[in-house]
Amino acid sequence: MKLARREFKNALFIIVGILSAGMGLHGFLFSSRFIDGGATGVSMLLAKVLHFPLSALIVVINLPFIALGYKHIGRAFAIRSSAAIVGLAICLATIHYPDVTSDKLLTAVFGGFFIGAGMGLAMRGGAVLDGTDVAALLISKKSHLFRVGDVILGLNIVIFLTATFFLGADSALYSILTYVSASRTLDFLLHGIEEYTAINIVSEQSDAIRQAITGMLGRGVTIYKGRRGMTGTDQDILFCVVTRLEIGKIMDIVTEIDRAAFVYVYPLADVKGGILKKSAHM
Repeated sequence: MKLARREFKNALFIIVGILSAGMGLHGFLFSSRFIDGGATGVSMLLAKVLHFPLSALIVVINLPFIALGYKHIGRAFAIRSSAAIVGLAICLATIHYPDVTSDKLLTAVFGGFFIGAGMGLAMRGGAVLDGTDVAALLISKKSHLFRVGDVILGLNIVIFLTATFFLGADSALYSILTYVSASRTLDFLLHGIEEYTAINIVSEQSDAIRQAITGMLGRGVTIYKGRRGMTGTDQDILFCVVTRLEIGKIMDIVTEIDRAAFVYVYPLADVKGGILKKSAHM
């Protein structure tokens, strides 16, 4: 029963994601000469240059990536992703989306928004609508010289340079804006306002700060034992994980207790377990 409920939720995410991506592609971008990045961008570029159906190209271009995903990630991922990409192709071939606007800036920004939202929702459902991420993940694992983001950036640079040659500089630049909009929307849907951030605090008043964070915010705090480089004296270092919305609260607590405290902050890719949610009475 729990498995069926989870798969129904995944399917719902994927279906809404398909409809959103279809809106971005047909309702905004396809009537213009703009493209997105990744396998979707390659499909759109070939559709515009060779006049092939976009729905067919999206399936053909993504097939090798799905095969890689089946081999290296798993069967369930490959089945969901195959269904999602075929669903997107059917959506593009059968649903008539209105041409929303002729304004180039609005087309680039909102086309990217709907595509990014679609891809993010599909990922929340355990699938992808663009196989480039799969290839980038595998290349980064094999190489060790490049991170996933580096590989995706490199692939998209090639795509947009090619778009400059075939579509013109203006279209390529607007396409980059589309890609940025899609990326930011995708990032927000995957992480949202609860994107977690790590904070390290070095202070003479570390115990008072620890009590304030655990008492006022309900967050867990880890204490590292360190040593000052200048004096060689022992020093407690506080470490805690908070959402972006709580960074300001932490800073206020630290400033109120010890204005001389040293604080450094950095984003985290993923977090599980521990005291990540506020206590019920908070």
